[in-house]
Amino acid sequence: MPSRNSILLIIIILLVGLALFVALPIEHPDWSKSALTPHQELERALELRLGLDLQGGTQIQLDAVPMSGRDVSSEDIDTAKVIIERRVNGLGVAEPLVQTSGDRIIVALPGVDNPDAAIETLRGTGQLEFVDFSNAPPFMRAGSRVLTTLSAGDIVTDTAIYETVITGDLLRSADVTLDPNTQVPIIAFEFKPEGVDVFRDFTSSHIGDRLAIVMDSTVLSTPVISNIIPGEGIIEGDFTLEEARNLAIQMQYGALPVPLEVVDVRTVGPSLGEDSVNSSVKAGIIGVIIVLLFMLIYYRLPGIFADLALLAFVVLNLAVYKLTPVVLTLPGIAGFLLTIGMAVDANILIFERMREELRAGRSLNSAVEVGFSRAWTSILDSNLSTILIALILLYFGSNFGASVVQGFAITLIIGVLISMFTAVVVTRTLMRFAVSVFGDRLSKHLSLFGV
Repeated sequence: MPSRNSILLIIIILLVGLALFVALPIEHPDWSKSALTPHQELERALELRLGLDLQGGTQIQLDAVPMSGRDVSSEDIDTAKVIIERRVNGLGVAEPLVQTSGDRIIVALPGVDNPDAAIETLRGTGQLEFVDFSNAPPFMRAGSRVLTTLSAGDIVTDTAIYETVITGDLLRSADVTLDPNTQVPIIAFEFKPEGVDVFRDFTSSHIGDRLAIVMDSTVLSTPVISNIIPGEGIIEGDFTLEEARNLAIQMQYGALPVPLEVVDVRTVGPSLGEDSVNSSVKAGIIGVIIVLLFMLIYYRLPGIFADLALLAFVVLNLAVYKLTPVVLTLPGIAGFLLTIGMAVDANILIFERMREELRAGRSLNSAVEVGFSRAWTSILDSNLSTILIALILLYFGSNFGASVVQGFAITLIIGVLISMFTAVVVTRTLMRFAVSVFGDRLSKHLSLFGV
């Protein structure tokens, strides 16, 4: 019967082997992606997700603008955030980040190199209206600004106010397609059941009249009603494919409860992000080599086991980053590099305790067990304190728009948890295995343990 320690050693080897397979920068087969990351899209599975500062892209800060008659509430901001997130996802941006800070919404769009189109999609209130244009003058066409019964509210003005027939909140779907005859982009839409009757009744009594399709008080199209429209239709206009797609996203994901004003746009070039990655990789390699050499020279044989555990720590961290939705930022890399040094702290406590026990005359096997058991309390207390501080930073980053702090906190928490596993479980298992196999010979050469 294999011993319990041998079984644990086999499990560790298999776990580290799997982590190494995930962490390697290779083209993983589709079956492994589906098996290991069923919750991720196949194209992006088992890839490191880089944040705005590493991949390049655009960060946009949007401020809520109070409307006449009422202030901006926290519910308005929360609703706007949800709608912004849906619009960002509709843009197809990889690993976006949407955060709130008071009345401000911060949107990070990695990989986006055309911020103007993204800004218009995000900040547009998305208030869609189908407006009766039967009495509108001929010059009121696409591009005109109009005042409707919805946008005017209780405002009394000499400007003509056009009647809103139905609004976008009764819309079920909006998708971009190409006109089969002209290949021009058009938007096909469909109403919810409660909007079907309203639209059918209006179109049945206004055949030959114009119907304006208005988004945020701007006329998009003024088609003539040629027959009764039950609940489906199209929007035609002078759109590019990207403009049509952005418009469909606004229609699909609803109207913002408050207008948003762009107060800051920051664009990060991909070359800057690449330089940051290269510098971080160099720093990480140098740091790992220094730590490995220190543990090997100062602690000798136990240092070899600590080095193996540290390499396992690095591989396991990279695997976790790929398997879970961790967006790696520059502060996140700093958190990871910090935990490399912290990963050997526990080993230092254990090895120093082992030396004390060996000098006190304990046997090698007893010194190993006592060294781990008596150092465990200190290791647990110090790591829990670090995790507690990291959780506070994580809360601060997620609630006050400090995404930089959030990235640091996430990688710090992951690193501390994995370091507890590698420093205690992996190193102890290796030490127990060595003592069980070579115990008699090692007991005669305690200088290998620095004693």
